[in-house]
Amino acid sequence: MALITLAAAATCSARDPLSGPPGYESPGLVGGGGWPYAQAAVSPEDAEGASYILDSSVLRLADGRVMLIPHGSTQPVTVPITDPRVGAAVKGDRDWLNSGTVPGASLEHRGMAARALLDLRLLTNETGASTASWYGMWNYVWPRDAAFHAAAFAVTGHLPEARSVLSFLARVQGGDGSWDTRYRTDGSAVDDGRAIQLDEIGWVLWATWFTSRFDPGGEETAPWRMVKAAADWIAGNLGPDGLPPAGSDYFERRPSAEQDPGRPTLGVSAPLLAGLRSATALADEGGHRREAARWGSAAKTLDEAIRREYGPHGYPRSPIDGGDMDASVTFLAPPYAPRDLGVDFALGRAAERLGLENGGLLPGENWAGSQTTAWTPEVAMFALADAASGRTVQAGAWLDWLAAHRTSLGVLPEKVDADHRPASVAPLGWTASLVLLALHALTDPLPTPPTPNPPPTPQAKRALTPRTHTPPHDVGQARSRPAPHAPPTARAKRASATHPTRGRTTRAKRAHAPHPTRHQQRELSALAPRAQRAAVQRAPSALAAHARRAAEQPGQAR
Repeated sequence: MALITLAAAATCSARDPLSGPPGYESPGLVGGGGWPYAQAAVSPEDAEGASYILDSSVLRLADGRVMLIPHGSTQPVTVPITDPRVGAAVKGDRDWLNSGTVPGASLEHRGMAARALLDLRLLTNETGASTASWYGMWNYVWPRDAAFHAAAFAVTGHLPEARSVLSFLARVQGGDGSWDTRYRTDGSAVDDGRAIQLDEIGWVLWATWFTSRFDPGGEETAPWRMVKAAADWIAGNLGPDGLPPAGSDYFERRPSAEQDPGRPTLGVSAPLLAGLRSATALADEGGHRREAARWGSAAKTLDEAIRREYGPHGYPRSPIDGGDMDASVTFLAPPYAPRDLGVDFALGRAAERLGLENGGLLPGENWAGSQTTAWTPEVAMFALADAASGRTVQAGAWLDWLAAHRTSLGVLPEKVDADHRPASVAPLGWTASLVLLALHALTDPLPTPPTPNPPPTPQAKRALTPRTHTPPHDVGQARSRPAPHAPPTARAKRASATHPTRGRTTRAKRAHAPHPTRHQQRELSALAPRAQRAAVQRAPSALAAHARRAAEQPGQAR
């Protein structure tokens, strides 16, 4: 399998100055189904003609023998298929999968999800250290990636793993509430001169709140000390303009390389907003009213600043006119924020600008790396945004593209080259996590952090105020004061956390929703069908016919 050389600037994989020639030529990992989870990379030679035994990390080789890591060992062995350790290992993996759920409405999507879950399991050790992948610079815990691993474990019902990952992140958190860029599996930080990546603070908070939606464990899921320190960091570092400081994000490059070096990228601002909203919800649910008020106010300030500074330019990476678009616009879409028409417009524009001939996406415009190699995390980001927003045809097209570009063993790689071949390391935990979230969102709505209650607009006030009927004989007399609203029930609060506008009148919902300008409305109407058609053209043939029919129907604009 041909592989390309890494670009100097990379998503979750910036070049390590100490690394040698690429040594990640592996289409997947082999495991053994036991605890603690052990894994080893499969060589391209062993992978030739091999395949995983269904729903397991046990590999059947081309000659009929089986490769696995026996329980209690760390090294793979090759044994006859009749060896009793084979059945035990396969049963262990299947029992673990069945302890939760495996999303996917089709056999192909379900198979991709099962493999993604098993790979995440192999990347997570007994301490909760969940690494980005298995090789070199990827074989570290990046808080951003680990946060998404926890969310994927949670949404599929594998809560012990989700709690374990979040507990690890709580243990390694810095005293000021932030995290270092990456950690060894023993919890020690890697000091290689990289600046901290500010988006990680927001992602850990979001993943903590998200996991708590699926976990009845309460405090087990959300370590309050970790939440408070991280949220205080964000709230305390907003500038006079309401934005956080300039810093590194998932692009892993210094602010001096950005179009506007003095201000944060959207890849920093949007995750921190999701983090503040998540922390506010956790504080409110835990009875921490003072923190909930402070963080809710900070979230409102940051939200207004993002709309003011990025919105007029179409939500580019840097808040300037004509700024480059990148995949971070998906961080303003569900499941991180309520759906917004202006963001929908920006998503379509970004997908067109980042699209490649191989059907995938670049991380951003004017990308410093290869201009023909697609990155699977970015494709999965758009799949998740589309799925969580109800655009199932587009989401299915992205997911089919990812399924069609896995390794020979069915593993999701980090990149896909111009010739449609998997490239770089495989598996990549971030991509696996995003795919699992997107597949779940296609069939079940994902929770979105509630927006702290802003002061209602005059229109919303009028719509929400009960009208009293004045009988004819009372004309000229003072109207009676409306009865106060009853306090919301616990069920109503839970519904509000996922559906912030539930219970509002139609008029109030319209007043609450942002409205694009007339120019944006015209461009959205024109652009959305083009973006949808482009996604359909990139989809595998199995979905293309259905997707094209959907694209021809009126009212299907993005």
